[in-house]
Formats: sequence, C-alpha cells, structure tokens
Amino acid sequence: MTGTNTTSRIDSTFARTRAEKRAALMPFLTGGYPTLAQTADLLDAVAAGGADIVELGVPFSDPLADGTTVQNASQKALDNGVTLADCIQLVRDFRARGGTIPILLMGYTNPFYQYGLERLAIDAAAAGIDGFLIPDLPSDESDEFAVPFASHGLALIQFLAPTSTERRITDVCSRAVGFIYCVSLVGVTGARSELSDELPAYMARVRAHTDLPLTIGFGISTPAHVQAASQLADGVVVASALINHIDTLPFEQQAAGAQAFVRNLADATGH
Repeated sequence: MTGTNTTSRIDSTFARTRAEKRAALMPFLTGGYPTLAQTADLLDAVAAGGADIVELGVPFSDPLADGTTVQNASQKALDNGVTLADCIQLVRDFRARGGTIPILLMGYTNPFYQYGLERLAIDAAAAGIDGFLIPDLPSDESDEFAVPFASHGLALIQFLAPTSTERRITDVCSRAVGFIYCVSLVGVTGARSELSDELPAYMARVRAHTDLPLTIGFGISTPAHVQAASQLADGVVVASALINHIDTLPFEQQAAGAQAFVRNLADATGH
C-alpha cells in the first residue's frame, strides 16, 4: 500500500470516525458568502451541527470544477471584496474562538501563486489551517505546492475521478496525505437526485491502492445520499446542497438553519 501521512487534526479525525464506525461529514462553505461576518457564524454553526471537517472555499473568478451554486457564491464573495487573506483570517478567528475541527481551504492555483506559496504555507499554518484542496492542480505537477505545505505540516489533498486511469490512481495514492477526494461523477459540483451506480466499483478500484481515508464529493445533497456514500467511503462532502439551503433562509436565521441542516446530515453518517 502506498501513501504517507503526518500527524494532524485530519488524521485524528478520521481515526475517531473510523473507531465510531461512521463516515466523516465534510460540509463546504464559501469564504465571504453571504458576507464575511456571516461566514464566521456559519463556521461555528456547522461545527456545532456535527461537521467533522470543513472545506472553506476561497473565492475565485473562474472556478472550473464548481457548479452554478458554488460559482454564484464565489462571485458574490468577490463582489464583497473577499480575498485569500480574509479566508485565512476566518480560520485564525475560528481557532481563537476555540474551534477545533480541521479546516481545509479549497481554491484554485492562481490566487495561491499570487499570494506566494511559501508565504501561504507559513500564514496558513499559523492560522490553524490544516491543508488545501486545489482542483486545477494535476497530481504530477503538485510538488511545487506539496513541498512547502508539507514543511509546515499542511496536507495537499489529491483528487481522483471515475475516469482516472490505473496509472493516475497509482500516482495519486503515492503522493496523497490526509485523505483522497474521490469525485463521484464526471462534471462539476452541484446537487444531484441520485448517486452513480458505478460508485462502488470506482471506490473499490481506489481502495486497492491505498489505506488512506477516501472521501466522496460532488452531488451529495440529502441524508439518503450521505447514508449511501457512508457505506463506500470514510468521508462525505456536502457543498451545493448546504449553500442552497442557506439561501432559502432569512439572513438572521441562516446560522441556525445551517446547524440544523448539518445535524440532519451528520445523523445519517451514524454520528
């Protein structure tokens, strides 16, 4: 089996959820959406609702892997003037309030390059960020990011898709730390009505190459989806469905609504 790992909040979280015989619930929020201050309240809310790990999206003008819901949230955050530095500060403040669950920044290469990779690693580690997910960074070109991240104890999470070849699966598993993000379908993020029938075989292909935790993302939107995905993976990512739910609520009810929504999903993992 391939894949190395470092001691971190990510590792201890998956060790705990595995011991509890359930999948980790991993909701996604966009930094700065609907406002920067509201994102802080939403972080606290999803943590209180039972989130095990949070993905915090860094707003970007051309988020290729994201569907309409996350694209719109990202654009509104950009309209609010939210930057990568603001997202780092959100996590720093979350830690100062006593937040303990792992937080990963999900974003695209360009803002990270502009910030400076070594500076990013230093500032992210100091803020209490646990790692990064970068959908437009191919695994075989990822060392430029992975090296400074690893030197500061940060995980660079690798992606696989149903179309990944055996060679790519082998390469990703050899580089992976923390967990591997298994995209559940071909396409972009967004709530779907059903999960793919091909998921079990796809997850089994990846599992044959690594003992690292595997998470499923893209298209997970209901407790039934979470329950089904939890039978196949160590973690389940919910993004568009949470944002869509928040959008249905009056501003002052969004944090409480997000907490209840996440609690409902967490219950489906066996939480």
